[in-house]
Parts: sequence; C-alpha cells; structure tokens
Amino acid sequence: MVAPVFLVPLPGATQPNPRALFETSEGIFEAEIYSDRVPITASNFVALCRTGFYDGLHFHRVIDGFVCQFGCPLSKDPDSPKAGQGSAPEISFTNLRNGSLMCRGPGGTIRDEHVSRDSNGPGTLSMANVGQPNSGGSQIFLNVGNNTSLDWFSPGPSQHPVFGMITRGMDVVTKMSKVPTSEDRPLIPIKMIRVTISGAPEAKESTRNAVAVASSSSSSSSSPSKRTKQTTKGGKTRKTRSSSSSSSVSRGKRRGKRRR
Repeated sequence: MVAPVFLVPLPGATQPNPRALFETSEGIFEAEIYSDRVPITASNFVALCRTGFYDGLHFHRVIDGFVCQFGCPLSKDPDSPKAGQGSAPEISFTNLRNGSLMCRGPGGTIRDEHVSRDSNGPGTLSMANVGQPNSGGSQIFLNVGNNTSLDWFSPGPSQHPVFGMITRGMDVVTKMSKVPTSEDRPLIPIKMIRVTISGAPEAKESTRNAVAVASSSSSSSSSPSKRTKQTTKGGKTRKTRSSSSSSSVSRGKRRGKRRR
C-alpha cells in the first residue's frame, strides 16, 4: 500500500529527487527523498548521510505494525541506555532546493516543515521529535503501519512531516519490525551499516555559521530536565521528565525519554 500524496512538488523544482540506499544487517532497502516537497527536511537528511552520520548506528526502537526508528548518534552501542536521546551536530548544511546555507539550531534541530500534506502511511520516512515544535534533528522513523494520527495536518499533538518513500525493499523493513524486542528495543541488534545518497546536487561545505536559520531558537530539545510528551500508537499522550535531548514515536514505558 502506498501512502497518499496530496500536494504537487514546489514550484520551480526541475531536478529528480535524490535517492537513498540503506544497507542494514537485515538487508537493503531504497527510498526517494522528497527534496521537491520538503527541501529543508530532505536536505538535512542528505547532508547527514553524506558525512556518514548514520553509518554504524542501530535501530533503537522497533514496534511491529507501527514504526522502525533510528538516527540517534548514541546508538552505536546497541545496548546503551542513552540510545534514542541524541541528535544531529549543530553545523550548517545546504538547502538542495535553492543552494542557501542552513544552520541547525540548539541541539542540532531544524524547524518543522509543515508544507506538504503527505500522510504517514506504510513505507514513508518521517521526522521524529520530542513532542514540541521545531525539535526534529537526525532521528527518523520508517512507517510500517498506516499511522495517519502522526500527520502534522491531523488533529492531536503528533506533528511529523513525511520526507520520503521506500521504493524498494519494504519487505526488509517489515521483517525488521517483527524482530523480538524488550521495551521496543530489538533483542538482536539491527545495524544501519551505511546510507548512500545518489542524484543529489553538490553541496556547500558545512560550517558552524550560516546565513539562513533552519531551526527556531525556541526549540527545547537541548534543554535539561524538560517535561515533554510521548505519543502512543493510539494517538494518546503522556508526560515524562527528561534529562537530555531525545525523540521518539512511542508507546508504553521507556528506559529514558526518546524522540517520538
């Protein structure tokens, strides 16, 4: 089943979208990255892939029929209790749509790009966050179920913009979602060996200073001891207290606050 797409690409987009090849310990899958619809979100992901940020990380959250999530830099050790609480480095990246230099905000965050009404259907790639505006960074999740309650344009607190679609290897993702888990952590580690980008234009060199700002300064993802929300599969929320940056799309009890 393919998730519905409601908007056409942004005006002026002429180049085909980049593609990402994901090599995991469970197999290979490929995705189209929507740089024509959500250029900031897509460009942030492409920039991280090009630096090898995701290589060697592990899926720290897997829920059968819901999502598979990865992208925390603290998950190189699959048994780390802090896996799920990290984010991207606070350096700039190139907006692949217009060539401008964007800067991640505090905690390596980018601003929410709520512009394209693409639903969190099976096979889509979506941004995780801490349940607050402009708190996404490096963690992403692969939708296994039809998770429309996570759409940024649906009622409720969950606000997760879709930025890609799996085009090959969805069977691999489905298989990953069914591995045995404990508190949604895979009992047998699932490793992201590498992510390779193709079809994306050349980018400017990343620096710690940039002209444009990709994230709101009000983001709280790097604030210690901040009360945040977690979203359950059914769309319900609960509040938890965290001592570090984290994000998850979660349900049930956790060992620590993660991105949702």
